[in-house]
Amino acid sequence: MPARAIPEANAGYQPDGSEDLAERAHRTPLVERAYQFILSRIGQGEYKPDEKLPGEHELAATLLVSRPVIREALRRLRTEGVIYSRQGAGSFVRVRVEEARPIGFSPVETIADIQRCYEFRLTIEPDHAYYAALRRNDAALGAIAAALDLMQDATRAHLHREDADFAFHCAIAQATNNHYYISSMVALKDHIAVGMKLHGVSLMGPKSGLDGVFGEHQAIFEAIRQRDAERARETMRSHLEGSRDRIFEGRALDLSL
Repeated sequence: MPARAIPEANAGYQPDGSEDLAERAHRTPLVERAYQFILSRIGQGEYKPDEKLPGEHELAATLLVSRPVIREALRRLRTEGVIYSRQGAGSFVRVRVEEARPIGFSPVETIADIQRCYEFRLTIEPDHAYYAALRRNDAALGAIAAALDLMQDATRAHLHREDADFAFHCAIAQATNNHYYISSMVALKDHIAVGMKLHGVSLMGPKSGLDGVFGEHQAIFEAIRQRDAERARETMRSHLEGSRDRIFEGRALDLSL
Protein backbone atom coordinates (compact mmCIF):
# COMPACT_ATOMS: atom_id res chain seq x y z
CA MET A 1 0.00 0.00 0.00
CA PRO A 2 1.62 3.31 -1.00
CA ALA A 3 2.24 5.82 1.75
CA ARG A 4 -0.15 8.71 1.70
CA ALA A 5 1.10 11.89 3.26
CA ILE A 6 -1.26 13.64 5.61
CA PRO A 7 -0.79 17.39 5.06
CA GLU A 8 1.81 18.27 7.68
CA ALA A 9 2.35 21.90 7.02
CA ASN A 10 -0.85 23.24 8.50
CA ALA A 11 -2.58 20.16 9.93
CA GLY A 12 -4.37 21.20 13.11
CA TYR A 13 -3.84 24.89 12.33
CA GLN A 14 -7.31 25.91 11.17
CA PRO A 15 -7.73 29.53 12.25
CA ASP A 16 -10.90 29.98 14.30
CA GLY A 17 -10.30 33.51 15.45
CA SER A 18 -9.18 32.57 18.96
CA GLU A 19 -5.46 32.10 18.23
CA ASP A 20 -3.18 33.06 15.40
CA LEU A 21 -1.05 30.54 13.50
CA ALA A 22 2.21 31.29 15.30
CA GLU A 23 0.55 31.03 18.70
CA ARG A 24 -0.59 27.49 17.91
CA ALA A 25 2.59 26.50 16.08
CA HIS A 26 4.88 27.14 19.05
CA ARG A 27 3.41 24.12 20.84
CA THR A 28 4.17 21.60 18.10
CA PRO A 29 7.10 19.13 18.04
CA LEU A 30 7.86 20.36 14.52
CA VAL A 31 8.92 23.71 15.95
CA GLU A 32 11.19 21.93 18.44
CA ARG A 33 12.73 19.98 15.57
CA ALA A 34 13.47 23.16 13.61
CA TYR A 35 14.74 24.96 16.72
CA GLN A 36 17.13 22.14 17.65
CA PHE A 37 18.36 21.78 14.07
CA ILE A 38 19.31 25.46 13.75
CA LEU A 39 20.76 25.59 17.27
CA SER A 40 22.93 22.54 16.64
CA ARG A 41 24.27 24.02 13.41
CA ILE A 42 25.20 27.20 15.26
CA GLY A 43 26.83 25.15 18.01
CA GLN A 44 28.86 23.17 15.46
CA GLY A 45 30.09 26.39 13.85
CA GLU A 46 28.28 25.84 10.56
CA TYR A 47 26.58 29.20 11.05
CA LYS A 48 29.01 31.72 12.56
CA PRO A 49 28.42 35.00 14.46
CA ASP A 50 26.95 37.70 12.21
CA GLU A 51 26.50 35.17 9.41
CA LYS A 52 23.12 35.11 7.69
CA LEU A 53 21.02 31.98 8.19
CA PRO A 54 19.38 30.23 5.23
CA GLY A 55 16.01 31.70 4.32
CA GLU A 56 12.68 30.37 5.53
CA HIS A 57 11.99 28.61 2.22
CA GLU A 58 15.31 26.76 2.30
CA LEU A 59 15.00 25.74 5.96
CA ALA A 60 11.42 24.59 5.44
CA ALA A 61 12.45 22.44 2.48
CA THR A 62 15.41 20.96 4.38
CA LEU A 63 13.31 20.01 7.41
CA LEU A 64 10.11 19.05 5.57
CA VAL A 65 8.03 21.52 7.55
CA SER A 66 6.01 24.64 6.76
CA ARG A 67 7.28 28.21 6.81
CA PRO A 68 5.16 29.13 9.87
CA VAL A 69 6.98 26.38 11.79
CA ILE A 70 10.37 27.80 10.74
CA ARG A 71 9.18 31.31 11.57
CA GLU A 72 8.23 30.24 15.10
CA ALA A 73 11.55 28.44 15.63
CA LEU A 74 13.40 31.59 14.53
CA ARG A 75 11.24 33.70 16.85
CA ARG A 76 12.22 31.46 19.76
CA LEU A 77 15.91 31.75 18.88
CA ARG A 78 15.59 35.54 18.69
CA THR A 79 13.86 35.64 22.07
CA GLU A 80 16.73 33.63 23.57
CA GLY A 81 19.29 35.99 22.02
CA VAL A 82 20.83 33.33 19.79
CA ILE A 83 20.01 35.16 16.54
CA TYR A 84 18.88 38.63 15.48
CA SER A 85 17.03 40.00 12.46
CA ARG A 86 17.72 42.84 10.07
CA GLN A 87 14.65 44.26 8.42
CA GLY A 88 14.44 43.04 4.85
CA ALA A 89 17.73 41.13 5.15
CA GLY A 90 16.86 38.00 7.15
CA SER A 91 18.14 36.36 10.34
CA PHE A 92 21.74 36.40 11.56
CA VAL A 93 23.70 34.55 14.26
CA ARG A 94 24.38 36.58 17.39
CA VAL A 95 26.09 34.19 19.82
CA ARG A 96 29.59 32.78 19.73
CA VAL A 97 29.82 29.10 18.87
CA GLU A 98 30.66 28.06 22.42
CA GLU A 99 27.54 29.78 23.75
CA ALA A 100 25.14 27.52 21.85
CA ARG A 101 23.89 24.44 23.64
CA PRO A 102 23.67 21.34 21.46
CA ILE A 103 24.46 17.83 22.59
CA GLY A 104 27.72 16.65 21.08
CA PHE A 105 29.24 13.27 20.29
CA SER A 106 32.72 12.32 19.12
CA PRO A 107 32.90 11.91 15.34
CA VAL A 108 32.70 8.51 13.67
CA GLU A 109 36.28 7.38 13.07
CA THR A 110 36.14 3.58 12.73
CA ILE A 111 33.80 0.79 11.66
CA ALA A 112 33.48 -0.01 15.37
CA ASP A 113 31.99 3.46 15.89
CA ILE A 114 29.29 2.64 13.36
CA GLN A 115 28.41 -0.46 15.38
CA ARG A 116 28.38 1.61 18.57
CA CYS A 117 26.03 4.10 16.94
CA TYR A 118 23.65 1.30 16.01
CA GLU A 119 23.82 -0.03 19.56
CA PHE A 120 22.88 3.39 20.88
CA ARG A 121 20.09 3.84 18.34
CA LEU A 122 18.67 0.47 19.37
CA THR A 123 18.40 1.72 22.95
CA ILE A 124 16.35 4.78 22.04
CA GLU A 125 14.66 4.56 18.63
CA PRO A 126 12.34 1.62 19.37
CA ASP A 127 10.98 3.80 22.17
CA HIS A 128 10.70 6.73 19.76
CA ALA A 129 8.30 4.60 17.71
CA TYR A 130 6.47 3.43 20.84
CA TYR A 131 5.79 6.93 22.16
CA ALA A 132 5.13 8.31 18.68
CA ALA A 133 2.32 5.78 18.31
CA LEU A 134 0.83 6.91 21.61
CA ARG A 135 1.25 10.66 21.23
CA ARG A 136 1.32 11.58 17.56
CA ASN A 137 -1.18 14.02 16.12
CA ASP A 138 -2.13 14.48 12.48
CA ALA A 139 0.63 17.03 11.85
CA ALA A 140 3.33 14.75 13.29
CA LEU A 141 1.98 11.76 11.36
CA GLY A 142 1.99 13.89 8.22
CA ALA A 143 5.69 14.68 8.67
CA ILE A 144 6.48 10.96 8.94
CA ALA A 145 4.34 10.22 5.88
CA ALA A 146 5.99 13.01 3.86
CA ALA A 147 9.43 11.50 4.48
CA LEU A 148 8.08 8.04 3.65
CA ASP A 149 6.72 9.33 0.34
CA LEU A 150 10.18 10.67 -0.54
CA MET A 151 11.65 7.26 0.25
CA GLN A 152 9.01 5.59 -1.91
CA ASP A 153 9.85 7.83 -4.87
CA ALA A 154 13.56 7.06 -4.43
CA THR A 155 12.88 3.31 -4.19
CA ARG A 156 10.91 3.41 -7.44
CA ALA A 157 13.90 5.15 -9.03
CA HIS A 158 16.23 2.46 -7.60
CA LEU A 159 17.92 4.98 -5.32
CA HIS A 160 18.55 5.24 -1.59
CA ARG A 161 18.04 8.72 -0.14
CA GLU A 162 19.83 9.09 3.18
CA ASP A 163 18.27 12.52 3.73
CA ALA A 164 14.72 11.16 3.44
CA ASP A 165 15.66 8.15 5.60
CA PHE A 166 16.97 10.42 8.37
CA ALA A 167 13.96 12.73 8.02
CA PHE A 168 11.70 9.70 8.59
CA HIS A 169 13.49 8.69 11.79
CA CYS A 170 13.74 12.28 13.00
CA ALA A 171 10.02 12.89 12.38
CA ILE A 172 9.25 9.87 14.57
CA ALA A 173 11.38 11.38 17.34
CA GLN A 174 9.43 14.61 16.90
CA ALA A 175 6.16 12.74 17.29
CA THR A 176 7.19 11.63 20.80
CA ASN A 177 6.88 15.25 21.99
CA ASN A 178 10.02 14.63 24.06
CA HIS A 179 12.82 17.12 23.46
CA TYR A 180 15.47 14.76 24.87
CA TYR A 181 14.77 12.30 22.06
CA ILE A 182 14.69 15.08 19.49
CA SER A 183 17.98 16.62 20.66
CA SER A 184 19.70 13.23 20.56
CA MET A 185 18.66 12.63 16.96
CA VAL A 186 19.81 16.10 15.88
CA ALA A 187 23.18 15.57 17.60
CA LEU A 188 23.54 12.14 15.96
CA LYS A 189 22.69 13.35 12.44
CA ASP A 190 26.22 13.16 11.03
CA HIS A 191 26.92 9.87 12.81
CA ILE A 192 23.72 8.24 11.58
CA ALA A 193 24.42 9.52 8.07
CA VAL A 194 27.60 7.42 7.89
CA GLY A 195 25.69 4.25 8.74
CA MET A 196 22.87 5.13 6.35
CA LYS A 197 25.34 5.70 3.53
CA LEU A 198 26.88 2.26 4.06
CA HIS A 199 23.43 0.73 4.43
CA GLY A 200 22.40 2.24 1.11
CA VAL A 201 25.45 0.70 -0.57
CA SER A 202 24.58 -2.70 0.91
CA LEU A 203 21.12 -2.53 -0.70
CA MET A 204 22.41 -2.09 -4.23
CA GLY A 205 23.46 -4.84 -6.62
CA PRO A 206 21.78 -7.51 -8.73
CA LYS A 207 19.34 -8.32 -5.93
CA SER A 208 18.33 -4.89 -4.67
CA GLY A 209 17.08 -4.75 -1.13
CA LEU A 210 15.46 -1.33 -1.54
CA ASP A 211 11.89 -2.63 -1.75
CA GLY A 212 12.29 -4.73 1.37
CA VAL A 213 13.73 -1.85 3.38
CA PHE A 214 10.99 0.48 2.20
CA GLY A 215 8.53 -2.14 3.43
CA GLU A 216 10.21 -2.05 6.84
CA HIS A 217 9.76 1.72 7.04
CA GLN A 218 6.16 1.43 5.88
CA ALA A 219 5.44 -1.16 8.59
CA ILE A 220 6.77 1.25 11.22
CA PHE A 221 4.58 4.04 9.81
CA GLU A 222 1.48 1.84 9.78
CA ALA A 223 1.99 0.79 13.40
CA ILE A 224 2.34 4.44 14.44
CA ARG A 225 -0.68 5.43 12.33
CA GLN A 226 -2.77 2.71 13.97
CA ARG A 227 -1.48 3.72 17.44
CA ASP A 228 -0.15 0.20 18.01
CA ALA A 229 2.72 1.17 20.29
CA GLU A 230 4.13 -2.29 20.96
CA ARG A 231 4.15 -3.19 17.27
CA ALA A 232 5.75 0.15 16.44
CA ARG A 233 8.52 -0.56 18.94
CA GLU A 234 9.16 -4.06 17.60
CA THR A 235 9.09 -3.07 13.92
CA MET A 236 11.58 -0.28 14.61
CA ARG A 237 13.85 -2.64 16.51
CA SER A 238 13.67 -5.22 13.72
CA HIS A 239 14.42 -2.56 11.11
CA LEU A 240 17.49 -1.23 12.93
CA GLU A 241 18.81 -4.72 13.61
CA GLY A 242 18.32 -5.60 9.96
CA SER A 243 20.11 -2.44 8.84
CA ARG A 244 23.04 -3.19 11.15
CA ASP A 245 23.23 -6.82 10.06
CA ARG A 246 23.16 -5.90 6.36
CA ILE A 247 26.16 -3.60 6.86
CA PHE A 248 28.12 -6.08 8.97
CA GLU A 249 26.83 -9.13 7.07
CA GLY A 250 25.65 -10.61 10.36
CA ARG A 251 29.14 -10.54 11.89
CA ALA A 252 29.24 -8.00 14.70
CA LEU A 253 32.60 -6.81 15.98
CA ASP A 254 33.83 -7.88 19.41
CA LEU A 255 33.93 -4.65 21.39
CA SER A 256 35.03 -6.29 24.65
CA LEU A 257 37.53 -4.28 26.70
